Amino acid sequence: MSEFSHINKTGNPKMVNVSDKQITQRTAIAKASMFLGKEVISHFTNNELITKKGPVFQTAIIAGIQAVKKTSELIPMCHPLLINGVDIDIQIIDNETIEINCKVSIEGKTGVEMEALTGASVTCLTIYDMCKSISQEMEIKTIKLIEKTGGKSDFKNE
Repeated sequence: MSEFSHINKTGNPKMVNVSDKQITQRTAIAKASMFLGKEVISHFTNNELITKKGPVFQTAIIAGIQAVKKTSELIPMCHPLLINGVDIDIQIIDNETIEINCKVSIEGKTGVEMEALTGASVTCLTIYDMCKSISQEMEIKTIKLIEKTGGKSDFKNE
């Protein structure tokens, strides 16, 4: 018998059956840190940079929200979910670094960890795309799950 929930008795992939699980309030928070560099951050005014493609952070937040909603189309074993809420916050930490927090909430039978991680990831990728004309030395440093609540167990990792 496999220790992995997405592998069946014969060793083949499967999507977990969640029909017997209880509907609970669930949340997940993912955090990403990204090196933009002094050159990119020096172009920001009032925590925003307007490029020919539009406002960087606002566009990245919208892209991250879209990614959360499309996670099951990107990650094969994720269930399609009716997301209750997504909140993405981007902060300039210093003259080279930003931090992205993506919080996802749902009332459902399965968690939203992958949705939060996907939202943070696509937010970073969108920032990279919108700022690459200024510098291609940007780097996505970390993307990690910070917290999850609901379901069998809660998790917290700062």
